[in-house]
Amino acid sequence: MEHSDLFTHKNGRQRKLVGVTIPPDNMRGETRLSEPEIEEEAEGLIQGSDSEDNMHYRVRPGIHGELGNILLLLFLYVLQGIPLGLAGSIPLILQSKNVSYKDQAFFSFVFWPFSLKLFWAPLVDALYFTKFGRRKSWLVPTQYLLGLFMLSLSVTVNSLLESEGGRGPSILTLTAVFFMLAFLAATQDIAVDGWALTMLSRENVGYASTCNSVGQTAGYFLGNVLFLALESADFCNKYLRTEPKDTGIITLSDFLFLWGMVFLLSTTLVAIFKRENEQKEKRRVQEETQGVMETYKLLFSIIKMPTVFTFCALLLTAKIGFSAADAVTGLKLVEAGVPKEQLALLAVPMVPLQILLPVIISKYTAGPRPLDVFYKAFPFRLLIGLEYALLVWWTPSVKQEGGFPIYYYAIVLLSYALHQVALYSMYVACMAFHAKVSDPLIGGTYMTLLNTVTNLGGNWPSTMALWMVDPLTSKECQGAVGQSCGSAEDAALCVREGGVCVTTLDGYYVESVVCVVIGLAWWVWLGKKMRRLQEQSPAAWRCRINQ
Repeated sequence: MEHSDLFTHKNGRQRKLVGVTIPPDNMRGETRLSEPEIEEEAEGLIQGSDSEDNMHYRVRPGIHGELGNILLLLFLYVLQGIPLGLAGSIPLILQSKNVSYKDQAFFSFVFWPFSLKLFWAPLVDALYFTKFGRRKSWLVPTQYLLGLFMLSLSVTVNSLLESEGGRGPSILTLTAVFFMLAFLAATQDIAVDGWALTMLSRENVGYASTCNSVGQTAGYFLGNVLFLALESADFCNKYLRTEPKDTGIITLSDFLFLWGMVFLLSTTLVAIFKRENEQKEKRRVQEETQGVMETYKLLFSIIKMPTVFTFCALLLTAKIGFSAADAVTGLKLVEAGVPKEQLALLAVPMVPLQILLPVIISKYTAGPRPLDVFYKAFPFRLLIGLEYALLVWWTPSVKQEGGFPIYYYAIVLLSYALHQVALYSMYVACMAFHAKVSDPLIGGTYMTLLNTVTNLGGNWPSTMALWMVDPLTSKECQGAVGQSCGSAEDAALCVREGGVCVTTLDGYYVESVVCVVIGLAWWVWLGKKMRRLQEQSPAAWRCRINQ
């Protein structure tokens, strides 16, 4: 089950590069340098930057001298993961309240901002209040808004989730609120990524990536796995209490209030006591703030190149075959009776695997043809999608009075592990190819654009897959003559007439087969076209801004 949490931290790390690695001459659109000139200029830039650092920092601090800054970065990334984790838990809560899959599709737009932040990142880099601080100008207001949104939501979330008058949860309001939380978290990520470059010294700036991945993962764990476990009465009664109760240890309202206060208090402390490194900021301002329009022109220049345009079209369609398995399977398991907190806890033993897989796979993607790994892993991931459908079909027959047996969870865990192997094989191969073809003169913007397209290629098929489950599902009304179950109103009338709606064909299974067929067709025809892109000369990927 490929959820957004697997990619958000990767999206965040790539954003940091926007505008940072673009030399001023290139941003002004002057004549493109030849390859030897590029290498010469790059070397000069590096040497100049190093000498400047030596001039300002004769004694370089070790990690112990900057431990406070590293811990602050880690904490800021943890805060960023909290709203993302909460957003990831809402679909499971909604599924237990029997909302439609069209409603789930509508809520899935909540996960789009992290894939779209490239489009407003240049504004965050360019507009700020000098006296308050370049990064704090965005960090402080966004975190205050996050805290206020959480406090406000803690008062209303129960009524938004409750079914009143048979109408069900207020999906529109929930989507709007959590979309804003995700948008603010993405904006906070842009500011923190930029601040990390000047908060840490040159020798320690590599720890920013560690802080991002560890902090955001920890925050997501707190907001998703830990919350779902502590919110579940069954889990708390079974593992954490001596006397059973009807509710969990914490409610969603309590959790939102707690973290809303943490956001407000911590942001106030950062605003008052933490100063930005003004000397290092001044050295970067000229390079990073060449102008918002120049950055957007650069993005357009990259994407209109024939090779890049073809590659982006392939990236936007490659994941259609996986959409049913990735977006719908988890919800179907909850619908079949698997406790949502147990599904969330299955992510815990996956953490070591998710750490090791990129290291192992990168050995096979380091060569000149990384997309060969992508191509070879593609059909295996399609087959795992069919195995997911069989798993959902098998689940109701395994359920017992006390829940599900241990061997069932072992099979689910094994299926998830195999899925992760295929997923990471394709992901690492794709990132390796991005790094291989990106123009070194504008590498940050180039890679961020390709990563944005990659993530959009996963978002839109997932939303579409959720949207199509209900239309593809067939139901009939049994026990009430002349009634049907074609719509929510028809289903309610069937029940009032003494009947019951029975599913005769689950759209998930139809969708699973259709997606695999589409995926195989893509692999046979377009997959080979993607592999052939590796044969293009480096010049085909170089951006000529004036053309």
